[in-house]
Amino acid sequence: MSLNTTPSGERVHIALFGMTNAGKSSIINALTNQEISIVSDVKGTTTDPVYKAIEILPIGPCMIIDTAGLDDESELGESRKKKTLEVLSKTDVALVVVDSTIGVTENDITIINEIKEKKIPTVCIFNKADERSLTKEELDTIEKEMGTTVVSVSALNKNGIDELKQKIINVIPDNEDKFKLVGDLISPGDIVVLVTPIDKAAPKGRLILPQQQTIRDIIESDAIAIVTKEHELRETLENLKKKPKLVITDSQVFLKASADTPKDIMLTSFSILQARYKGNLIELVKGAKAVESLEDGDYVLISEGCTHHRQCDDIGTVKIPRWVRQMTGKQINFEYSSGNSFTDDVKKFKLIIHCGGCMLNRAAMLSRIDNAIKHEIPIVNYGVLIGYVQGILERALEPFPLAKEVYDCDFI
Repeated sequence: MSLNTTPSGERVHIALFGMTNAGKSSIINALTNQEISIVSDVKGTTTDPVYKAIEILPIGPCMIIDTAGLDDESELGESRKKKTLEVLSKTDVALVVVDSTIGVTENDITIINEIKEKKIPTVCIFNKADERSLTKEELDTIEKEMGTTVVSVSALNKNGIDELKQKIINVIPDNEDKFKLVGDLISPGDIVVLVTPIDKAAPKGRLILPQQQTIRDIIESDAIAIVTKEHELRETLENLKKKPKLVITDSQVFLKASADTPKDIMLTSFSILQARYKGNLIELVKGAKAVESLEDGDYVLISEGCTHHRQCDDIGTVKIPRWVRQMTGKQINFEYSSGNSFTDDVKKFKLIIHCGGCMLNRAAMLSRIDNAIKHEIPIVNYGVLIGYVQGILERALEPFPLAKEVYDCDFI
């Protein structure tokens, strides 16, 4: 994918933390070789987190996040620090910028401990080496004491920036083989049929992101992708000389796709693939079963990772609430969140229903799931829920034996 077409959820999210005037914005400009962030001697120049999609050679497409200083003592300082800490939930690599002329502060130690607790790969950058350069022995001692990778740079004259890039590359988790959408389920030459409805909710002139990503993964696996609409699925399967390995459908036409796909062909949905790729499929399967424990007056959160124009029969605000009420026969209170906001009160809800998370990176989606688990609140995503309420989740989990085993267990 090119720089401009790489989705934000597929970029490495690199967030910078540190004191005001430690040089976070200058480090970003040096890393990208562009004047992306405003640099000023005035404290608090960076207020709310600033997101910038960029390509850093040789790392590749990244999302750089510049945050407010942790020692911001302005009137809005506490609010800004809260927003800064919220960035940790979506951070793949944390860069803690320390002013080498001052040294490590209590605020630096606090954020480093927060980062360690979340097990986020970290590089501690001692900036302003042009004013005070640390020796290798000093850096080795600091690295040992802090338990994190350290590097000395000068954002002003760009000394040490190449070494910084290499250290970032070294700490980035290598998940390329582990987190494939569908590539690990198929072999070269396999046929995969994709059922992609084209209705008023479909984006004009293009497929939705999960469909695009799945097609790309199939092609990269040297398999064959065949795309059809739900009304042509039966005819498409009948005309194939070779039996497909897998049929992947949009969750909203799950029932028709299941009826038209022979039982000896595995069937799943784009959203279930996303549940495994971006989240924790086993926990989301557990969350589906929690639907039946809902009672009158319970609160359910429906959350989406992006913002989009709502249609009159919107999946999140109309269809899913209707299906849940029909299945439970209960009067449920539904609340909604979208985009970067999730919820400040997870404990309020008896169930969280989340979208596939295609616009979130894996760290952000896992953070939301972990937050729910921490408070013992069941969480499920759209595709898993739809398969469950329509009675076909067991079949849709056939490609995923561990998740199917959990589904077959009576744990509710």
